[in-house]
Amino acid sequence: MNCAFCHLPPARIAAQNELALLFDDAYPVSPGHSLVIPRRHVSSWFEIEPQEQIAMLQLLKTARHRVEENHKPSSYNIGINDGPAAGQTVPHLHMHLIPRYTGDQKDPRGGVRWLIPEKAKYW
Repeated sequence: MNCAFCHLPPARIAAQNELALLFDDAYPVSPGHSLVIPRRHVSSWFEIEPQEQIAMLQLLKTARHRVEENHKPSSYNIGINDGPAAGQTVPHLHMHLIPRYTGDQKDPRGGVRWLIPEKAKYW
């Protein structure tokens, strides 16, 4: 298997636990953008065991703490692209923590709803 996430160089790993890893996104959307993955190669959130979900959520808190210390964001987007129709391009489950900063977008209302722009603005 040729999965980039299954073969991360140790220097890229910012934190880890028994079932999951945390590392900085190679193509960050904003300063502090990081990823949390299960150690086991699996593509969907719905395919992992409850203990793997817990392990990932624990590292999500660690990721937030790292970002708070280093970047002081205003808010966050947290997301998983689960499947090709949802935009998943790396077939190893990964959760994004994307720090948001006041003024990084003219009007951030709607957040992830803008994935389908014609349905995003409901107000």
